Formats: sequence, structure tokens, C-alpha cells
Amino acid sequence: MSIDARRDASAGRRRSDDRTNVAARDAADPPGGARAWLVWGVAAAVYFLAMFHRNGMSAAALQAQERFDVGPALLSALPMVQLAVYVVLQVPSGVLADRLGPRRSLLIGLGVMAVGVILFAVAPEIRSAVAGRVLIGAGDALVFLNVIRIGALWFPRHQYALVSALTGLTGGIGQIVSVAPLSALLRGVGWEASFLGAGAVSVLIGLLVLLAVRDHPGGHAESAHAAPVSVLESVREALSTRGPQVGMAAHAVIMVPFGVLGILWGYPLLEQGYGLSPGLTGLLLTGAAVVPMGLVPFLARLTGSRPGLRKPLGLTLSWTISLAWLAVVVWPGGLPPLEVTGAVVVASAFGAVLAPSVSFDYARDGMPAHRTGVASGLVNMSGFTSITVGVVGAGVLLDLQGADASFQLAFVPMTAVSLLAAATLTLLLRGYPKRD
Repeated sequence: MSIDARRDASAGRRRSDDRTNVAARDAADPPGGARAWLVWGVAAAVYFLAMFHRNGMSAAALQAQERFDVGPALLSALPMVQLAVYVVLQVPSGVLADRLGPRRSLLIGLGVMAVGVILFAVAPEIRSAVAGRVLIGAGDALVFLNVIRIGALWFPRHQYALVSALTGLTGGIGQIVSVAPLSALLRGVGWEASFLGAGAVSVLIGLLVLLAVRDHPGGHAESAHAAPVSVLESVREALSTRGPQVGMAAHAVIMVPFGVLGILWGYPLLEQGYGLSPGLTGLLLTGAAVVPMGLVPFLARLTGSRPGLRKPLGLTLSWTISLAWLAVVVWPGGLPPLEVTGAVVVASAFGAVLAPSVSFDYARDGMPAHRTGVASGLVNMSGFTSITVGVVGAGVLLDLQGADASFQLAFVPMTAVSLLAAATLTLLLRGYPKRD
């Protein structure tokens, strides 16, 4: 047998052994407990801040348009470049998460984000602003995967859906803070002071990570630092496993519409599309995100203890959100009444905060706990690729329409992607085996 053949056979046996032993690994799950929640809480604070940085462009969109003297299409380049960097770095970030561990990865991410937001704060023109958003996207790419990885390394398997949901909930709160309060800060203390303050907070949270976060609980170091496999093999393993495939499809629809609104187009939709004031717009977007939050931990705990509920929950969220936005974009005579669009936005927010408990819980099916980073990265890449299509597509279509721009037409690309992902999820879940 040739060397390459022996290597391939060895890799195949390793993948087979990993999948065969998943149940055995789960039986030796970490115990969780107060220390686990402390470590997760500090890491979740990093994600909270990352969401503030990521979604700040929504509240700052109109001010940025004036500050840098750009139109809608060029304005969309700011979050587009940030998201593109974030998406491209998901797999490398997953590999880094598996090899460096959460603590060092989070510290690197915080440092890069801090530099990026400071550059964005003082940027005199659009090119410098884009460079700042690139750095924010690069640092942000390292955050969520490592918070999720802490959930895999510190908590038992049946709590993973709950930890993932609470992580998403933390991000949702961060998104709220990046809307109304940031809008008020921008009006009150100005552009530079608002974003420089956010950079300083990044440094302070980095100190908390140094003090509190550890990669794994005592007695579980071996699984956390198992022998690494190649990047190509890690990607191939995740893509060939049904769980991550389902997670990718779910994330590409459930989190996307509210992601598009939160990252850039929520404020313009309500201010320009419906003529609302900035204060009322911020209040409505904040309320839309707050309303579903109370139910998220309950549903996540339920799906964690009863995995069979994941399928109906995922399909219900996917088709409800997709068809609701289809109704918005085909509503006769222009945008539907504000009450209708508001209900659709609330449904989208519910999906966004619950998405991690569905998508990333599926992504762990069939995967060993110590190699969840790449699978989670692929799931995240799927969702944010769809968001990028929605953000950029809306900006291009608004720019092409000129003064009489229609937000109905602008949201067509986002709606089309959501419908396609919902159909793909439906096909993948046919005959999907139940998790014990």
C-alpha cells in the first residue's frame, strides 16, 4: 500500500472512530456548574461587545453617509467589507479555535477589534473607514465561535442548546445597545467620542478575559487539546456530516432578515420608508428585539432535553420568516402598513435570537466536542454569506432606483435567499435521525 493510501486509510479510520465514540465522549461530558457559567459569562461579554461593533452601522448609517459624503451603494460597502472579512475568516477562525483555545483567540479578537473601531472613529474619509471596518470584521470573526466552543468544552451535551441560545440572546442584547443608545450617543457626544469610547471598553473587557477565562475545566484538558487534523480534513469532515449540513441551511435563513436590518437597513427602512423619527425608530427596533427574548431560554432548554423538537421549531421559524418577508415585498401598492411590517420584524428578531440554539446544536451532531470549531465556522459562514447578499443587494437596488427608491424591491434578494435556504433545510431534514 502506498504512503498516500495508508494516510487516507488512517484518516478514514480516525473520522470513523470519532463518530463512533461521540456517545462515549458525551457520557464523560464536563459537569458544567458555577465556574462554567462564570467563564461563559465573561466570554459572552466579548460577544456582546462584538455585536455592538458589528451592528453600529445601522444606527450610524445616515450620519456616516453625511460624514463620508457617499451614496447608499458606497455606504453599504462599509458593512459589506466587514462582513466579507468575517465570512472569509470563519473556517480559519474555527481552526484557530480548535488549536489555540478560546482564551487566546478571544484576546486576539478583542485587540484587533479595538484597533479597528479606533481607526473608524477618527477616519477622515471613506477609505480609512473601510480599513477600520475590515479590522472590526477580522476581530469579530474570532469571537462567536469561541464562545460557542466554551459551551462545548465546559458544559454537558444536553445543555449545549441552552448555552448556544443564551449566547445568541447576549448578541441580541448587544444588537439592541448598538441601535437606540448608540443613536443617542451619536447625537449627544458626537461620532469620535462614541466610537473611541467603544474602543476603550474593548481593552477593559480584554482584562476580564485574562483574569477569568480558561480553555477547559480541570480534568478535561486531553479532549480540549487532542491531536489536530489538517484544515482540509477538518472542513471535509464537517461538510460530509449531516448535522453541520442542517445547521448551515438553518442558519442561512433563520438569522438572516433581522441580521440585514440590524447591520444596516433597519433604520433607513423605518426612517425613510415610513417617515419615522430617529428616536421612534430606535425604540421600535429595540422593542422588536426585546419582545422574543423572554421565551428563548425556555425553548432552548426544551430542545436541549427533547431534541426531537428541533426539527419542527427550525422548519416553523424558517418558513414563517421567509413567507412573511415574501408578503412584504409583494404587498400591492407599496410597503404594507407599519403594523404588518412591525410584526414581520418581530418574527425576524425571534428567529435571530433563537437561531444559535437550532443551527449550532445541529452542527454538533456527529462531531467530536474537541473539533466543533470548524463545523461552527461553516454554519456561521453560511448565515453571514446570506446576510451579505441581503445587505449589498439592498444597497445596490436602492442606488439604482434613485430618488424614488422602493424598500420592497431592495429586500427582494434577502427574501429570495431565505426562501431558497428554507427549501434546502426542508430537504435535509427529511428522514433526519433523532438525537438521543
